[in-house]
Amino acid sequence: MLSQLVQFWTKRPSTTECKVPMHYSSSLLAKLLSFTSCSEMGTKPMCPNELMSPLVLKSCSHLESLRTIRGHAVRLGYTSSYMMGTSFHWKSSARGLCGVAEEVTKKMPIDNLNNWNTLIHDAFKGGNAEICFFYFGKMRMQRLEPNSLTVVNLLRASTVLNSLDAGRMVHLLIVLFSLSYNLSVNTALLTMYLKLGSLETAALLFERMPEKDCVVWNILISAYSRKGYPNEALKLLVQMVKSGTRPDLFTAIAIISSIAELQALQLGRQVHAHVIRNGSDYQASVHNCLIDMYGKCGELEIAMKIFDSMLNKTVVSWSSMIKVYVRNDRCSDALYLFTKMKLYGTRPDSVTIINILPACVDAGVLEQVKYLHGHAIKDGLNLTVSVVTAFLICYSRCGCIEMAQKIFDEEKVDFKDIFSWNSMISAYSKHGDWSQCFSLYGRMKNLKLRPDHVTFLGLLTACVNSGFVEKGWECFKEMEKYDCKPNQEHYACMVDLLGRTGHANEAFGLVRSMPFEPDARIWGPLLSACKTHSETELAEFAAEKLINMEPKNAGNYVLLSNIYAAAGKWDGVAKMRSVLRDRGLKKTPGCSWIEINGRVHEFRVAHQSHPELEDIYATLASLKMVFKLERKMISETVT
Repeated sequence: MLSQLVQFWTKRPSTTECKVPMHYSSSLLAKLLSFTSCSEMGTKPMCPNELMSPLVLKSCSHLESLRTIRGHAVRLGYTSSYMMGTSFHWKSSARGLCGVAEEVTKKMPIDNLNNWNTLIHDAFKGGNAEICFFYFGKMRMQRLEPNSLTVVNLLRASTVLNSLDAGRMVHLLIVLFSLSYNLSVNTALLTMYLKLGSLETAALLFERMPEKDCVVWNILISAYSRKGYPNEALKLLVQMVKSGTRPDLFTAIAIISSIAELQALQLGRQVHAHVIRNGSDYQASVHNCLIDMYGKCGELEIAMKIFDSMLNKTVVSWSSMIKVYVRNDRCSDALYLFTKMKLYGTRPDSVTIINILPACVDAGVLEQVKYLHGHAIKDGLNLTVSVVTAFLICYSRCGCIEMAQKIFDEEKVDFKDIFSWNSMISAYSKHGDWSQCFSLYGRMKNLKLRPDHVTFLGLLTACVNSGFVEKGWECFKEMEKYDCKPNQEHYACMVDLLGRTGHANEAFGLVRSMPFEPDARIWGPLLSACKTHSETELAEFAAEKLINMEPKNAGNYVLLSNIYAAAGKWDGVAKMRSVLRDRGLKKTPGCSWIEINGRVHEFRVAHQSHPELEDIYATLASLKMVFKLERKMISETVT
């Protein structure tokens, strides 16, 4: 057996990549190196040769085996050879033994570009991006000029180091040594700029590239789609087709994602047909994108058909369909699909958890939230900021502010980002606890965290719920200090705050001073304020604006009708009712949920189909009697 192994390794030329059979363990290989005699080979002692040692070294998976082979190589005098040195350097770098790797490098006869390229590549593969530039400096000291392989590895190292300056330095080298006509170099350069956030530079580089293949087109199209520029992605697709480059599977995925953002249904159907014609519709990744696209375009039935037709559903497929249900207010279907997913043996991941939580909140299923939280902790899914923040928001919206605070407090200080702080501030603002909101805001500033638009929106909401006008103005003006320009939502909060506290005319003055055109979020609170304080003329003006923006919203007509009724203008009431009747509009009835013993009960206005309806109304009647008696006793006590 041993003689066969020796023949297998040593008969291969040095330029060929030799793969050691996986069923031979590293311990056996280490013993093979220490082998000096064997009855199977005869009486003459035999030592591993210089070609065999690096091949054995590449099969090592344990540190002790690595040290054993290193010791044998030193004893046999092979450490000065380039082949043995590079093999040991790569293995040492991959295991994080940077010091050992550098020591080996010093003893190696590195005198040509290929050797240096191998070292740079091995250092990058071993996770030591900084050493790549150290070796490059040593290489330049020998007056060796880099080639395409050198700069490609340096560009990858720059990306790992997240250093745009290093990447620009490599770009300068590419121009200096006339490597800018190499397709692989330009592809790596384009990837580096995009990954380091320099989209404009990447686009300029793309325009100047002398040669573009499908991969290059896909890289920039995907970047535009991922960074929120769907129109640019579609324009680039048109250019790609005109250039004669045939789109592939990855092009389709990026384009479908862009169409989903634009909600361009007709274009989405055309791309879907193209995908089917080209035989790419069997790919799960394409199906997932199509589900998302049709879901965002409101075509829920088509999304369901695509999902049901999938033979191999991945966790991404389940998560995408759950998200579609939630987006289309089909929370019960989302929860059912989540249960079905578990029955099929697919384990939820962090994205699934984040997607299903809004359905639990909307359905009022607190026990399901607790179950998901336990599952996330058990499977280690609660280690990311996004999941922790999602649970924090979920508990606060379910009324469990104490649990939300507990999650927030258990986060490490360096783990908390602006999203965590904003979520907790928003939670307290919705619960009317303005003191906690501003306490958190103070702590956040002490930690040198810069507040953003969402932070101030939470603070202003707290002021609205508490009726603190002066504090609201203070927050509104403080936004300038942090270069946060108020948007429609911030102005809406201030209008709502002023309107609720009896300053409807001041609120209207603020609306007129806005630097942009007010939308329905502004006119709605102003109209509500007019109802509270009987500002009929202003109400008519606000209602006219609001109805023009939302002609199918029956609530606006009903609100104006109520204002007319409060002012005794019955002609106006009749007019609004006539408009509602002629346009076939009906106000959506109010709806609420309550969870009792793990069961969710739904109630609507004039709801008559609940199985325990008689008991519910009997209980309500009893409560009314109790309230009347208590009110009577209080009034008698006062008099």
